[in-house]
Amino acid sequence: MNDRPPLVLTVAGSDSGGGAGIQADLKTMLALGVHGMSVITAVTAQNSLGVQGAWELPAEAVRAQYRAVVDDIGVQAVKTGMLASAVLVETVAELLAGTDAPVVVDPVGVSKHGDPLLAASALDAVRTALLPLATVATPNLDEVAQLTGVTVEDEDGMRRAAGAILAYGPRWALIKGGHLPGDHAEVVDLLTDGTEEHWLYAPRYDNRHTHGTGCTLASAVASGLAKGLAVPEAVREAKSYVTGALAAGFALGAGIGPVDHGWAQRR
Repeated sequence: MNDRPPLVLTVAGSDSGGGAGIQADLKTMLALGVHGMSVITAVTAQNSLGVQGAWELPAEAVRAQYRAVVDDIGVQAVKTGMLASAVLVETVAELLAGTDAPVVVDPVGVSKHGDPLLAASALDAVRTALLPLATVATPNLDEVAQLTGVTVEDEDGMRRAAGAILAYGPRWALIKGGHLPGDHAEVVDLLTDGTEEHWLYAPRYDNRHTHGTGCTLASAVASGLAKGLAVPEAVREAKSYVTGALAAGFALGAGIGPVDHGWAQRR
């Protein structure tokens, strides 16, 4: 009998355009050699131009999906994405609290197009219920500002942002610097647990097709953790995978296209 791949569960929204959300998560997991499973929290009508509509699922539907997967199949890492409302954030936090597996929290607040994906009323639940359960939290600079009020202008600001996120209780914070102001030749991210600091640099590509970057990175980190990698190694490998996917991002529709989850197989 073949060896079973590591098991990773994504708890997130569906992106009908296939570039972000559950679809990006499962493609990433397949590319990185783990078995992806899903709990869908919301359905979006979405394409390269933005989000045309979003409908969250009832808490009991989210709970039933989660229990069905975890109780029968088990899980070696969980990744959370779009959770939409305070009720769903609290429901998912309660489920995660009873699960013995590393958790990567991508605190999704807005889409690549600027469409809100999290109710303002849910921010407190993310801070108090979800972030304390995270092995790694992966906010971008907009999400840092939303959650902590810290505005980041430079690398020193990233350090302050990490401290503000860590104050809510995750073991590690990965502050993504892709939106740093200024014309930088490199993209810099900061991973820290408050003691160790890892600065991760990658080339900045002149490619606007970046839809799904955050979902993809968080799923790649979860995949590495499910394989038994330590957090710094999991993040380093995830960053390398996402950098390749960004470089290969392609046009789709009339707007912002997705990163290429299958870039390594097609290279």
